[in-house]
Amino acid sequence: MFQPEELPCHICFGNKDVNGKNTGNRGSVELGKSTFHCIERGERFLYECIVFDVDGTLIDTENVIIRALQLVLERRGRYFPDEKLDFVLGIPGDISLSKLGIKDCAGAIKEWNEHIQNLAGDIQLFDGIDLLIEALDKRKISKGIVTSKTRKELSDDFGPFGLMERFPHIVCVDDIPFHKPHPAPLLRCLESASVPARLALYIGDTIYDAECARAAGVDFALAGWGAKSESNIPCDLYFNNPLDLLPLLDGMR
Repeated sequence: MFQPEELPCHICFGNKDVNGKNTGNRGSVELGKSTFHCIERGERFLYECIVFDVDGTLIDTENVIIRALQLVLERRGRYFPDEKLDFVLGIPGDISLSKLGIKDCAGAIKEWNEHIQNLAGDIQLFDGIDLLIEALDKRKISKGIVTSKTRKELSDDFGPFGLMERFPHIVCVDDIPFHKPHPAPLLRCLESASVPARLALYIGDTIYDAECARAAGVDFALAGWGAKSESNIPCDLYFNNPLDLLPLLDGMR
C-alpha cells in the first residue's frame, strides 16, 4: 500500500489531487501500483464487487455523531474538544466509549443513539452517491457494505435514504465477532458476494478502513469527500468525490 503522495500515477478527472493541487476542471483520481497494473497491461479494470463503508463514505454523519457524543459526555461530567473525538469515527461505539473511560457503555450507547436520532435530520447522503449506485447497478457490479454500525444503527441512519435494498451484501459490527481493522468483516462480505479479494475494491474514509482492506488483500480507495486526515491514510486509489469513480467503471464493463 502507498501513501497518496507516493502514488506512481495521477489520472485527472476532477479539480484537485490528494495534495490539494489544481488539476483542471474535470476531477481527480490517484491510482496506486496494485491497480495501475491493469492499465499498464492494457487490460480493463477487473473489480467485480465494490464494498462501501457508511459513515464518511455513503452518508455525512460526522457532525451528528460528535455532537451526540458530546451530549453523552457532558451528562457524565466529561469535556473534550471536538477534534479529540475524531478517533470514534469508524470504530464500534462500545470501543469508543471505553477509550473515553466510560464505564456504563450499554447505557451510554443507548443514550448516544437516541441523541443521534434526535439529530437525524442533519444526516445527509453525500452528493453523487445515488448516481454512483445507479451506475453500479447499470453495469451489474456487485455492491456491499462493511460498517462498524450495528444493524439497527445502519437501518436508522442509512435506511431513510431508501438505498439499503440496493446493497445485497452487508456486514455490520453485530454480525461477526471481529471488527475493523480486522479483515474478517470484509472477507465475510466478499464470501457472501462470491468474489475473491483480488477482484474487490473497498471504499472508506478512515485508517481503520484502509487497514481492514490491506489485511484482507483488497484494494482500498480513499473517499476524499469524507476523509478527515488524507495524508495519513495509505490507499490504492483516491477520489475527490463519488462521481470520480465513473470513468473507471467504464473500463470495467
